[in-house]
Order: sequence, then C-alpha cells, then structure tokens
Amino acid sequence: MAAPNPALDIPNLLYAYAEAIDAADFDTAAALFDHARVLASGHVIEGRDALVAMWRQWLKLYACGTPRTRHLITNPLIRLANDGQTATCRSQWTVLQAAPGFPLQIVATGRYDDRFALIDGAWTFIERAYARTDLVGDSSAHTLQPLVETER
Repeated sequence: MAAPNPALDIPNLLYAYAEAIDAADFDTAAALFDHARVLASGHVIEGRDALVAMWRQWLKLYACGTPRTRHLITNPLIRLANDGQTATCRSQWTVLQAAPGFPLQIVATGRYDDRFALIDGAWTFIERAYARTDLVGDSSAHTLQPLVETER
C-alpha cells in the first residue's frame, strides 16, 4: 500500500463521492463518511442509514436506477495542517443532468467545505458541510424538493 498522499487522496475522495451519487450507489457514498458528520440545511447527519435516507429524500431516480446526473467537483483548495494529520478542503460542485423530457443542462452549482483526517493510515472525511448553493437552474427533474440559492 502506498504512503498516504493528501494531494492525491483527498481529491480522490471528492471524486469517489460524486461517482457514487451519480450511480445512485448511496451505500458506497455513505461509507465514505463512516468517520464523519454531514451538515446540511442546518441539520447534523451521522451514520450510513441516515445519509442514505437523506439522499433518497433529495434525489429523483429514473428507470435506469440513477438520477441521470454528473457531479463535477472542481477547484479543491486543500490546506494541510502543520502536523500533516488533518486537512481542510473547499471545493465547488456543478450538477449536470439529462433526464427524460429535459435537455442536458446545468441544474445547479455550489460549494462543499470538508474536513479530513488520517485514520488508520488513510485519508478520510471527518466532516462535510453542504456549504452553499450558488446558482440554480431548473432542478425539477433532479430533486424532490426545490433547490434554492443560499444567501451570500
């Protein structure tokens, strides 16, 4: 096993989350947060079952079993603590979707604020804040509740 490398491992965690959500593999996505709490809409969510339930309440799934999306995670700003054992990361997300009756479009953009730690020799999430929704397009084919832009 290679030595932990935050410059590679942390972005890979961001991308693994996006890939799992796009595949509606909520169990795999939730497993990424086994050591973490998630902050969303003023709530603290912890545990796989609670995270899976949250995503099932948020996202529309189609006959293919997925939300027909691509989450693009960009601009990760990673700050490693002096001791090399923890890190923070601010990143941006953009959700693209092509749903039945809807053209390929940008649904929304926003930001994550994440905290990571080295646990058992591997980088892992210890906190994710769905920090902000910056811009919202037509989210009616994507979410079960309307998305709204977060006040700046």
